[in-house]
Amino acid sequence: MSIRGLKKKQPKTFKVKIITVDAEMEFSCEMKWKGKDLFDLVCRALGLRETWFFGLQYTIKGMCTWLKMDKKVLDQEIPKEDPVSFHFLAKFYPEKVEEELLQEITQHLFFLQVKKQILDEEIYCSPEATVLLASYAVQAKYGDYDPNFHEPGFLAHDELLPKRVLRQYQLTAEMWEEKITAWYAEHRGIARDEAEMNYLKIAQDLEMYGVNYFPIAQNKNHTDLLLGVDAKGIHIYSINNRFSPNKSFEWSAIRNISYSEKELTIKPLDKKAEVFKFFSSQLKVNKLIFQLCIGNHDLFMRRRKVDSIEIQQMKAQAREEKARKKMENQRLAREKQLREEAERAKEELERRLFQLEDEARQANEALLRSQEAAELLAEKAQIAEEEAKLLAQNAAEAEQERQRLEITALKTKEEKRLMEQKMREAELIAVKLVKESDRRAKEAEHLKQDLHEAREAERKAKQKLLDITRLNYPHMAKYPQYSPTDTRDANFDKGSIKLDLKDIDLKRLSFEIERERLDYLEKSRKFEDRLKELKSEIHALKLEEKQSGLYS
Repeated sequence: MSIRGLKKKQPKTFKVKIITVDAEMEFSCEMKWKGKDLFDLVCRALGLRETWFFGLQYTIKGMCTWLKMDKKVLDQEIPKEDPVSFHFLAKFYPEKVEEELLQEITQHLFFLQVKKQILDEEIYCSPEATVLLASYAVQAKYGDYDPNFHEPGFLAHDELLPKRVLRQYQLTAEMWEEKITAWYAEHRGIARDEAEMNYLKIAQDLEMYGVNYFPIAQNKNHTDLLLGVDAKGIHIYSINNRFSPNKSFEWSAIRNISYSEKELTIKPLDKKAEVFKFFSSQLKVNKLIFQLCIGNHDLFMRRRKVDSIEIQQMKAQAREEKARKKMENQRLAREKQLREEAERAKEELERRLFQLEDEARQANEALLRSQEAAELLAEKAQIAEEEAKLLAQNAAEAEQERQRLEITALKTKEEKRLMEQKMREAELIAVKLVKESDRRAKEAEHLKQDLHEAREAERKAKQKLLDITRLNYPHMAKYPQYSPTDTRDANFDKGSIKLDLKDIDLKRLSFEIERERLDYLEKSRKFEDRLKELKSEIHALKLEEKQSGLYS
């Protein structure tokens, strides 16, 4: 056997691109594969077990169509592309998301698809509800709100609100972000799957949730209506109102659905009730409506039956997984709480450390300043000490000067007192001298008068004697031996002697008077000189006293 014969023949394949809401995948699909083979491959790649909600959708000639599971992929009217593109989307919706969506991947795919439908305005939502839904979407994406991490502007690149809502209210992006963040902060502690489930629980109550709309006509006159198919039944809407149906047929009240060409017939379970017929624009539309009706009806009946073993196992696993996740979330929450507490403690310690470092730095700076101040104070103390010594020296000198000045002042006072006493004594002496001078002058005048009188008396006596002599003894010269003459001569000699003695006394008295006058004048001159000296000394003492007062 040749080596070539050992090799298996490789099957022919073509490329397929699968587009989910948030990702794209490429697969090699065999030519003989049916739609179910490709669908199962995608579900295995996604790890999806709740496959009955989903399908592969493609667009042909402007119409969205679902890939049939029981026919070959290449035998269906798919786009002629390389690779061929299919959208992996939810085809059927659950009545109660919390009870029917068991896997987290199923829940996540539904969340992404419903969110996209709301943002694309395929599902109408009030502005208030859109803000709340946006806050759950932010919680699912970013986790718990942290003001330190989620700073203003962190939602700038996220599409969270329908354009209709943004146009309806004249609010800035910052205002919308503030409103969403206010709700977002309330969801602290909610895990991603819980946030997505809360999102879906709110969305499933919207009127347009899970409804597939198709334009129809109730009669051949083509009265425009809308036919909606969802998990609860079939609904007929007016063309301008997709919220409130004009007529509804629940799956439990429908006995049969059939179509023929463009006509589709709904037969109620009550045979007496009117059969509803409507017309569509194309046969493909009727086939698509019929396909959706069958799938939704099967799921409706399936929900009301006992769950299969597989569903029971999946629900049990889902419960276990939820319990495990709950415990895990609780553990994570505790760990997160402990971590946050540890981080807060760390921040507190860091803050305290920073504070202590700052205090230490301030203490060091204060110490340096204290050292500088101490050095400065030491210098100032040294200077002050030197100044104190100098001041002490100056004080001592001042004290000595003060004592000297006091002594001087005392001396000055004493000298002044003595000088004043001397002046008073000098004045008294002067007064006495003046009185004595006056007295002596008077005495001198009296003596001069007496002398003048004595001289006048002497002159008169001499003249009288001469007169007597000439009268009584005219011949005295001629008779010198005459004894009477001798007698008279002797008498005359006696009188002359007396006159001479008296004259001598007068001269002596005059001389004494003159001598006393000269002594008085000399004493007066000396006394005046002494007075001048005393005045000079008193003036000098007054100047010294004034200077002593200034020094004090």
